[in-house]
Amino acid sequence: MSLYDKAFINSELSKPTSIFGLRLWVVVGIFVGVIIVLLLFLLSLCITSRRRNSPSNKRKKKFEQTQTLTTAVSKDIQEIFHHDAIAAVDHRLPVPEIQIDLGKSEHRVVFSDRQSSGESRATSIEAPSCGGGSSVPSLPEVSHLGWGRWYTLRELEAATNGLSDENVIGEGGYGIVYSGVLGDDTRVAVKNLLNNRGQAEREFKVEVDAIGRVRHKNLVRLLGYCVEGAYRMLVYEYVDNGNLDQWIHGEVGDVSPLTWAIRMNIILGTAKGLAYLHEGLEPKVVHRDIKSSNILIDRHWNAKVSDFGLAKLLCSESSYVTTRVMGTFGYVAPEYACTGMLNEKSDVYSFGVLIMEIISGRSPVDYARPQGEVNLVEWLKTMVGNRKAEDVVDPKLPEIPSSKALKRILLVALRCVDPDAQKRPKMGHVIHMLEADDLLFHRDDNRSR
Repeated sequence: MSLYDKAFINSELSKPTSIFGLRLWVVVGIFVGVIIVLLLFLLSLCITSRRRNSPSNKRKKKFEQTQTLTTAVSKDIQEIFHHDAIAAVDHRLPVPEIQIDLGKSEHRVVFSDRQSSGESRATSIEAPSCGGGSSVPSLPEVSHLGWGRWYTLRELEAATNGLSDENVIGEGGYGIVYSGVLGDDTRVAVKNLLNNRGQAEREFKVEVDAIGRVRHKNLVRLLGYCVEGAYRMLVYEYVDNGNLDQWIHGEVGDVSPLTWAIRMNIILGTAKGLAYLHEGLEPKVVHRDIKSSNILIDRHWNAKVSDFGLAKLLCSESSYVTTRVMGTFGYVAPEYACTGMLNEKSDVYSFGVLIMEIISGRSPVDYARPQGEVNLVEWLKTMVGNRKAEDVVDPKLPEIPSSKALKRILLVALRCVDPDAQKRPKMGHVIHMLEADDLLFHRDDNRSR
């Protein structure tokens, strides 16, 4: 190229253009740079797509997804299942995550059941409409625990008229109890647990585990249960004469139908039921909520201990179990209330308070009474210490017991509520004292005749 040509090219490249007044060689340089950047970007996209489609990368991605899914499932398991060594139950029971929005009249339950794929589904169930259209899979009638029967939700709805308010026979902190009649005309009491996976779930597990296999005439028999969706129901034998609280504190007129003999029979039957729980089972069962409303009465005035929702299992090698203090105010043993250390002597204290309640017709704590009579235990101790034992008897009692029979039963009650738990008798010993008292009562009754 000649010098003339070079000079011509340089002059042309140096001329300003219409693009922001830039010289031509600057515009050409920018254009070339943009083309190079685009080529590099396309090249990087090709390389990245090849790496993603490579077999090794596919295996790595699949492994990471598997690990993520496993982690999610393990978190769900930890969240749903409550590993309580005392209140454990068969691991095969399906326990979905439960959120309950339950009103007494509507009984509407909302729950989410975690699927194996890690996805969740939300379902709204209204109790009366459950059954054929429910998305919950049907469960077998035969119990997986080896006892009782696994009832379906449809069966229990039919038995209780769709969990009707007219069938309600009792309400507690964790459930509503309905009367019902099964298809074979068996009368039952159905307890529908209301709370979510907290206390109600533990209550369900404890009741099933504690009394599922128990057979004793002074304990309410658990016939079976229902585990379907978010529902947890317990099916009991029906006891047809109310509970002790109704007969002592209810409207029964000026003269109570509970004669002295009937009251002694109720006390003895309750003692035998507790003795079986404490000394006839392994592990032993501590009821933890002995009170008059949990003592059911049949048509022959026999006592049946019910409501094992707060029960704890105590192994023979353990002298006590430390747990959160629960029970009913006025019945709870002082050492349990202060330390949370629970054993069968806690039930013995509650039983002693129950005896005082049966004899006197008074509530364990009654703020409507004068200051010195608010606490039943302290008042009765004071009355006995002042030699006024006859004045503690229920004024509605149709007959006055003999002085010896009254003093003996009060002595049993006072020993059961001894502030020192070690000095309280075992329930087996209590039965011996009560049976001796029973014989003494019959002798005095024959003499009076």
